[in-house]
Amino acid sequence: MPYYRRVGDVPPKRHTQFRQPDGTLYAEELMGAEGFSSDSSLLYHRYAPTAIVDARAIDPPAPTGRTPNHPLKPRHLRTHALKTVTGADAVRSRQPLLVNDDCRISYAVVDAPSPLYRNATGDECLYVEAGRARVETAFGALDIAEGDYVIIPTSTIHRIVPSETLRLLIVEASGHIGPPPRYLSARGQLLEHAPYCERDLRAPTGPLLVEGEEVEVLVRHRRGWTAFTYAHHPFDVVGWDGCLYPWALSIHDFEPITGRVHQPPPVHQTFAGPNFVICSFVPRKVDYHPLAIPVPYNHHNVDSDEVLFYTGGNYEARRGSGIEQGSVSVHPSGFTHGPQPGAVERAIGVEYFDELAVMVDTFRPLDLADAAADCEDPEYAWTWSRNNRPGRGVDPATG
Repeated sequence: MPYYRRVGDVPPKRHTQFRQPDGTLYAEELMGAEGFSSDSSLLYHRYAPTAIVDARAIDPPAPTGRTPNHPLKPRHLRTHALKTVTGADAVRSRQPLLVNDDCRISYAVVDAPSPLYRNATGDECLYVEAGRARVETAFGALDIAEGDYVIIPTSTIHRIVPSETLRLLIVEASGHIGPPPRYLSARGQLLEHAPYCERDLRAPTGPLLVEGEEVEVLVRHRRGWTAFTYAHHPFDVVGWDGCLYPWALSIHDFEPITGRVHQPPPVHQTFAGPNFVICSFVPRKVDYHPLAIPVPYNHHNVDSDEVLFYTGGNYEARRGSGIEQGSVSVHPSGFTHGPQPGAVERAIGVEYFDELAVMVDTFRPLDLADAAADCEDPEYAWTWSRNNRPGRGVDPATG
């Protein structure tokens, strides 16, 4: 995280006696990344955070499955076509769509509180397509709503409690997710050229104290899933300070960078993860050169698979392809992609794009997970040619 926060009660000096009203010591816990060599926070518990009374292996809630994108094709996944059930939660009901060794991209429609959960394999980035919820954590609570990104650091115990039906795009990393290094000073401040700043970020502002004994926490770890039973509820933290904690950023607070001619996707970058990036495409004025073509040019990302989640507005370059609210497009390395037929001419003279999308570019190929087959549009790969064959022309109504 870019900056230091202090929440609740902490002692004046680290690693010193800090006593409860009854005279017993609070239990100090250091939560740190990269083996004491990177960001960390100190949390102060009423009870020992190490006290477990049971541990049992459990099956993963949703087997991922992995099918290579072979034959290589662009893909269109309609997340709103996925089956949903009443009583679904954001941990056990997420449906994996795309996966490689660096990240897993899932979709979830949830209306029930999740169990207490700890992802010990990497950070998670949640994007709220629709709905509202409270993310309860050992650091405190975060209220989230449509358009919010939520970054949950590795091994943060948390649960997600929706206040209405919640639609989530979930990116699970094999490491850490944060602002791109080029946005940060040597000391971690977001710089003037960054498209968001510390004022745009939200984090827990107070402790979330919950009583309880023998509480179960589901843990995803490097060898599988385990259900721990803790002697006391893990939300017993009276205070914490440091630079590692869950936080939220609204996509509506992302400030777009524009230019006289079309700007490449790195200007939209929002976060960086291990071998992938997350970008935000938001409503914005577009290119103002007198001969500008505002939509993207045809491009071939030789090093990355490009995933776009369409979450609002009108995505001009994709008109006529079947893309809709909740669509996920996958344009893999090895395939040249670009605007749909008719989009280039149609965009000339346009001054503003009203579009909202989240992009994940991965630098290793993505496999198709089980749920992808349940919602794929099999005709998408042919949409660049089906209306633009010799003798057929382009339908001006659909592009």
